[in-house]
Amino acid sequence: MSVYKAYDIRGTYPDQIDEARARRIGGALARFLDARRLVVGRDMRTMAPAVTDALCDGIMEQGCEVVDIGVVSTPVIYHAIGTIACDGGVMVTASHNPKEYIGFKMCRSGPAPISGDSGIKDIEALAEGAPAALAPPHGVERGRREPVDVEKSYLDEIVDLVGGPDAIPAQRIVVDYANGAGLCEGPAAFARFPALEVVPLFDVLDGTFPNHEANPLVESNLDALRERVIAEGASLGLAFDGDADRCAFVDRNGRTVGADIVTAILVPALLRRKPGAGVIYDLRSSRIVPETIVANGGRPLRERVGHSFMKETMKREGAIGGGELSGHFYFAEYHNSDNGLLAGLMVLAELGRSGKDLASAAEEKRVYFQSGEINFRVDDKDGALARIAQTFADGEIDRLDGIMVQYPDWWVNVRPSNTEPFLRLVMEAESPELLARKRKVLIDMLGQPATGGH
Repeated sequence: MSVYKAYDIRGTYPDQIDEARARRIGGALARFLDARRLVVGRDMRTMAPAVTDALCDGIMEQGCEVVDIGVVSTPVIYHAIGTIACDGGVMVTASHNPKEYIGFKMCRSGPAPISGDSGIKDIEALAEGAPAALAPPHGVERGRREPVDVEKSYLDEIVDLVGGPDAIPAQRIVVDYANGAGLCEGPAAFARFPALEVVPLFDVLDGTFPNHEANPLVESNLDALRERVIAEGASLGLAFDGDADRCAFVDRNGRTVGADIVTAILVPALLRRKPGAGVIYDLRSSRIVPETIVANGGRPLRERVGHSFMKETMKREGAIGGGELSGHFYFAEYHNSDNGLLAGLMVLAELGRSGKDLASAAEEKRVYFQSGEINFRVDDKDGALARIAQTFADGEIDRLDGIMVQYPDWWVNVRPSNTEPFLRLVMEAESPELLARKRKVLIDMLGQPATGGH
């Protein structure tokens, strides 16, 4: 399987990505962007220092300077690219993947993500092609690597967007860092809000993830957080993934609050900043999200799954922000980018403003019944989607991402995974009985749900 993915470059170390390949990728990125200055950051994985050094060597061989911002969370790369004069940047991380993985998230200036459709294929052609393709032009001097600390400017920006140090009222929360890169800035960020008491979990940087996998979408990875929230009498719990661009939420009762519900909770805060603006959400989200956007005077913007699509649509439509079911939350004022820490802080501020806690605010938004994401291992994906279209031909069908079928009282989306060999199903209905009936029909068509998959 190729390491060149739809949204980034990712694979196991050292069999799929080693120092030699990292060096070629660095050179290919610099050559593709015709870059003179690139920002580079990395996470805490054990191989990240060596892989980052090799990547930077490849970049500098092309005569390009490297602004090295050190060990950071992925959102800090977006801050750095957005505030430092540069041609783009790259974060060395494998996000939520297990400890043996490493990878690269790449951006143009702006920052604007580089995806499979907007550059990764070109970078692959350069990196995997003839060595002569990456030979530096004659007379080009090797670039330099300069360390730069951006933590203070990043924290200042975050606090300002949340509304200042007094925006969050007194309360106790629990934060599960999963030994990941959220530890690089999270504790200092929370400390900027003096009324907030934070109980940390797994708060030692460790790229081997000794406590649990750094993927908060897997419910079992939230078990320790649930227990601690209840034991501490905390108002809520936050869980970051490995590079902290995503955030998951648990209420005071230990119940997971889906990212679409969190998006709906954030809608008033977003639209107060830009009344009448568009708010983006992925097509798997509950109908309560567009309904809440309309009720607050905004414009619902439905988009396919994937951060590059979300960000492109946000920019094109002038949206103020939004959320994705995967736990990515987007903010136009934060460089048109996603940030798990900012999402957590903004939810705390909005709940404080409304006088509600997360449990009660979420319960108000749970007016529909959802299946959650169900994976199916299907050999003939196109044939399966065609059968769904034929079976539900009397519904409203679109193909923004896979197939979406909508009826007045229920809907279903089935889409091929961009990262794994699955069809992924999400459905919602106005009653649990209707959800169960329609779920059975779909399972009879697609086969038994597969185990695994994120």
